Amino acid sequence: MNDRNLFELENHPVGALMWRFFWPAFIGVMANSLYNIIDRIFIGQFVGPEALSGVTAVFPVMVIMMAFGMLIGIGGSVRLSLNLGRKNYERARKVVGNTVFLVILISVLVTALGFAIKDPMLRLFGATDTTVEYANEYLNYILWGVVLHEFGFSMNALIRAEGNARIAMISMLISAGINIPLDAFFIIYLDMGVSGAAIATIISMACLSGWVLIHFKSKRSIVRLKKRYIRPDATIVTSIITVGLAPFAMQIANSVVQALLNLNLIKYGSDLAVGAMGIIMSVVVLITMSIVALNMAGQPIIGYNYGARNFDRVRQTLKISIFFATIISVVSWVLIQLFPAAVISLFVSDSPEVMRYGVEGLRYFLIALPVIGYQIVVGNYFQSVGKAGKAIFVTLLRQVVFLIPLLIVLPRSLGLLGVWIAAPISDTASGVVSALFILMEWKRLKLHDKFVQ
Repeated sequence: MNDRNLFELENHPVGALMWRFFWPAFIGVMANSLYNIIDRIFIGQFVGPEALSGVTAVFPVMVIMMAFGMLIGIGGSVRLSLNLGRKNYERARKVVGNTVFLVILISVLVTALGFAIKDPMLRLFGATDTTVEYANEYLNYILWGVVLHEFGFSMNALIRAEGNARIAMISMLISAGINIPLDAFFIIYLDMGVSGAAIATIISMACLSGWVLIHFKSKRSIVRLKKRYIRPDATIVTSIITVGLAPFAMQIANSVVQALLNLNLIKYGSDLAVGAMGIIMSVVVLITMSIVALNMAGQPIIGYNYGARNFDRVRQTLKISIFFATIISVVSWVLIQLFPAAVISLFVSDSPEVMRYGVEGLRYFLIALPVIGYQIVVGNYFQSVGKAGKAIFVTLLRQVVFLIPLLIVLPRSLGLLGVWIAAPISDTASGVVSALFILMEWKRLKLHDKFVQ
């Protein structure tokens, strides 16, 4: 086994290591997010605002797909990092094999269930008589690509956990680099509408899956994928799912939130307000993915060194992550508050109603953005060290404990304004609780460090 990456995780200066891991992760996640957003730009500009609203109704379904990818991928990557830190290489190989097993099993179940309930599900998530045809057209293709999506996402997370940040970046660049020109070809040149966007997405997923499979069969991989490990081990499967439950629950909560948002926007606004929310969520994704890149850079360092009981390096990584996540949040907040119309016009340029909803929603919905960044880091920290209970609680604070009740109560008295301001109230309240949790954990890390010394 090539121990170079593992040696660096344990000994290389944390700041330099974070920086080296961050840029590949940033480029990779931004490329991945960008091609999803470009789907919406092409649909909004070349198919129409109703089609954009229809695809936005599919967004909660895509979030559910991502939830299962996180359940397996993040759970597997954390367990891989911890076992590499403990020098338990045999168990690390079993983690990789069981991750593949879970991808195949869950993908089959999700695809079958998706086709069985897709019509009532789309109605629940905000598709109307005007937009349901577009939503169905898009989702029919996407469901066939579930296994490709889950495999590519999950295995790429394991590549990053090995310390192979550059290869994980290339994975996402390959996927985005194929999807974007195919969007233009299918939507503009062949005039295939939302079907073209979906087909382009599936082809890019297939290419990503092929790339990560080649990696784990090659000498570049620290933990090679072998057939004898692709069989269920109850202990390892349970350990993967336990850690992955926090991001999984967060994504499922995101899906519920998106459904509530869409239904409230239709009730107190219009179909075009749903399209505007699709744009706003695209902006949210771009911002949060920058912070997710920080988490991706920090996760293998935190997980490996926590497993190796190098708690000082864990604290250094956590401190750097929180600082830069806050910087990203504050800078993004300033730009959004100053130039909301410019952001919305990237997606839709000929619909004054979408522009009006979008500008108002963007300003209100993200008014508490500066306190979101460190909360994402806190949730990731607890995942990275295998503290599933705390990770789940901190992660669900914003979406379940605060935001869902606010979305049920506030619009009844405040109408559309209540939809917009539910998010910043939730963000502020959860920010206070998250700060208390991480301060207590910081004190524990200091005590652990003294005990080890």
